[in-house]
Amino acid sequence: MIRPASRLAALKPSPIRALSEGAGPDAIPLGLGEPTWALPEPGRKALAAFQGICAYGPTVGFPELRKAIAARHDAMPDEVLVTTGSEEALFSLLHAWVEPGDAILMSDPGFVAYQSIATLAGAEAITYPLDAAHRFRLDAEALIEKLDAPRLKAVILNHPCNPTGGGADAVSLRRVAEACEARGLLLISDEVYKELHLTTPQPSLRDVSRYGVVTSSMSKGWGGPGLRVGWMVGDPAWLAPARTVHAFAVTTAALPSQRAALALLEASDSVLAEARAFLRERWTALSSALKTHLNMDAAPPDGAFYHWMPLPPFAHADPMAFCLRLRDEAKVVLVPGIVFGEGGRAFARLSFAASPDQLSEGVRRLAPFWERG
Repeated sequence: MIRPASRLAALKPSPIRALSEGAGPDAIPLGLGEPTWALPEPGRKALAAFQGICAYGPTVGFPELRKAIAARHDAMPDEVLVTTGSEEALFSLLHAWVEPGDAILMSDPGFVAYQSIATLAGAEAITYPLDAAHRFRLDAEALIEKLDAPRLKAVILNHPCNPTGGGADAVSLRRVAEACEARGLLLISDEVYKELHLTTPQPSLRDVSRYGVVTSSMSKGWGGPGLRVGWMVGDPAWLAPARTVHAFAVTTAALPSQRAALALLEASDSVLAEARAFLRERWTALSSALKTHLNMDAAPPDGAFYHWMPLPPFAHADPMAFCLRLRDEAKVVLVPGIVFGEGGRAFARLSFAASPDQLSEGVRRLAPFWERG
């Protein structure tokens, strides 16, 4: 019998989805990282109004959308490639630039898809730390120390970070960009959560440097994960090889979704203001519940809709088993931080995109399990 490709052996099904999909109907879902609000009205209207031939369209994305994305990133349209979500942007970039046996540097803890994409490209994933001493924000010095690793080809930043919510300041971004440029490394800045700040706006890599490639998408701030529209922005010389991979992998992003994305971008001021207000309301509910039921004082994340929640010490030995208990007994789904890397062993990711009532009730259900040894 024919066997699957050997490179798949190192890949495992997403533990995040396994946790969520195994939950009962009465479980409170605080696990999956996606907006829970409706697609904003401009996007809905654009989809409803779509008529005529549903063609492929240009491989790089249709011109009006590329122009709108370029305007948000202080770029030219030829510096934009529209993709099928930001993960496809990462997939195309890494498969275009990385050889089997090369290394890719990413954060620990960090978004689980980075390592999987590296594995599919035949690369080794190596990590730089994000730690509590720096509030899980980018530590430029710790990252730069790793840049002389053998066969290092690419560096991935994610700020604000999934799963920690930690950001990156402009000085750190500039230092990392300068260090990567000096070594000729591909620098990718995943900024999909940049627009979802609760207090202070977050910088972009492009605010401090034109070196590297920025990726983002409609999935978070604009509330359209199902549109599957993302993009990469950077020097056309970086994008051209990725365009080849993109063309053979997906041909182009879906045209109706691109039309909706354009409408959402054109209404960004109101769409993003509503998203931030939505999250501030939910953060208020969550922080109040944490104080009431667990006597925890929690600082808001720099961005995204995640609370990086400390686990009780007795759970550190087997965080996955503890979170399975929470799912099955407390009826609350959290994601153990260990799935994002060893640096997350003492934490769980809690998504506060849920309703205020769900957040309050979820924390109330968790409280007894924090008290048990």
